[in-house]
Amino acid sequence: MNKLSTPWPAVISRLLATIVGSGAIGWLLGSITLGMLAGTLCYLAWNLSNQARLERWLREGRKLEPPASRGLWGDIFNGIHRLQKRQRKRRKRLTRILQGVRETINAMPDGAVILRENGEIQWWNGAARELLGLRWPNDEGQRIANLFRHPEFSVFIREHHTSASSITVPSPVNEDLTLEVRVIPYGLNQRLLLARDITRLHRLERMRRDFVANISHELRTPLTVIHGLSETLSDTVLHDVPQAARPLEMIEQQTQRMQRLVEDLLMLSRLEIEQKPIDQTVVDVPRVLQLLVEEAKALSGDKQHRIVGHVEPDLCVYGDESELRSAFSNLVFNAVKYTPAGGRIDVYWGREGGRARFAVSDTGIGIPSHHLPRLTERFYRVDGGRSARTGGTGLGLAIVKHVLSRYGIRLQIRSELGQGSTFSCSFPEDLTVRRPDQGRTVSSASN
Repeated sequence: MNKLSTPWPAVISRLLATIVGSGAIGWLLGSITLGMLAGTLCYLAWNLSNQARLERWLREGRKLEPPASRGLWGDIFNGIHRLQKRQRKRRKRLTRILQGVRETINAMPDGAVILRENGEIQWWNGAARELLGLRWPNDEGQRIANLFRHPEFSVFIREHHTSASSITVPSPVNEDLTLEVRVIPYGLNQRLLLARDITRLHRLERMRRDFVANISHELRTPLTVIHGLSETLSDTVLHDVPQAARPLEMIEQQTQRMQRLVEDLLMLSRLEIEQKPIDQTVVDVPRVLQLLVEEAKALSGDKQHRIVGHVEPDLCVYGDESELRSAFSNLVFNAVKYTPAGGRIDVYWGREGGRARFAVSDTGIGIPSHHLPRLTERFYRVDGGRSARTGGTGLGLAIVKHVLSRYGIRLQIRSELGQGSTFSCSFPEDLTVRRPDQGRTVSSASN
């Protein structure tokens, strides 16, 4: 049948011919009504017969060729047959694509597990069988949390995640293997679990941390000796050898710089190695910031910065006071170091939308935008000469990032050249707590 043609004119013509023919036969037999009734019944019987053939053909579904018929029913049979052929071709193509996807996923070195919304296992690849110990067909339809009973994993799998969230856990098959697990939502309430073997990277990272911690500890003793000897020489030799004043001063400065570097390295190592849970101790942040503002004014000295505190006196958080003080002090003191004389520095602490927000803004020289993504890397410097002049170790913002990451928050940085910078972070609502005001205030006076 031509795609542009329609069978209905022929069908109507055939129906009219049947009615007229049966009427003519009835007239010849002496009853037009009986003749037309007989013709109608024959036409109805023919349609019912074709309907029965269609139903049987569709129900049995074994014959590839449609029943032979003419007219409208022949067009219907042929049309359905063409649709079936196209559907079979489409199904075969989709089957080949699905098979190719499964073969591709099976070839991946990472474990892949398809999960239903409730965490039931639908399918997995070969790597998941090796890394997670899944077995076919016993584990199909099982909840992944029932098979992988690591406490951190159980919590992780119940939460909603993005592709960026991951967790590091030992393999349930071999505890010597370390896995990085991600859960990625996709499709209609499905999730894809990816497990990667990072044992080698984990060991290298642990070796690096151990090396940094050990070398930092080993450097403390000789630095202490050098510092003590320089002080002794300054007290005893300067009277007889005045020209030794400058070399001894340089030794003292470099020793102090190395001591600050060692202390920062040790703190970074401790933050990386301990991985302890957040303390449930209430940190009196307003008091901490009051002390930091006073120290910042002392550090400012002759630069006469205007340092202003905007602090809610009763807003506190749960955490570790020494770690938070280290993070806040790095941000405040950096603002003092990199803000020209006479500039303004604002220290903010307050509640915004149920979260506690800390921010340090300055009117300093600003940071080019292409440096912002790398500012929190160890030893990364926007201007090496300027950092050397200010006595920075290049680890301050790395310490800030590691401290804040323990609270599940990120350091946000906004900066424009010549306009200044703002470093801020927001603590989740479940870590914030209010105390009755005990009369504490933070000085907002300038130097």
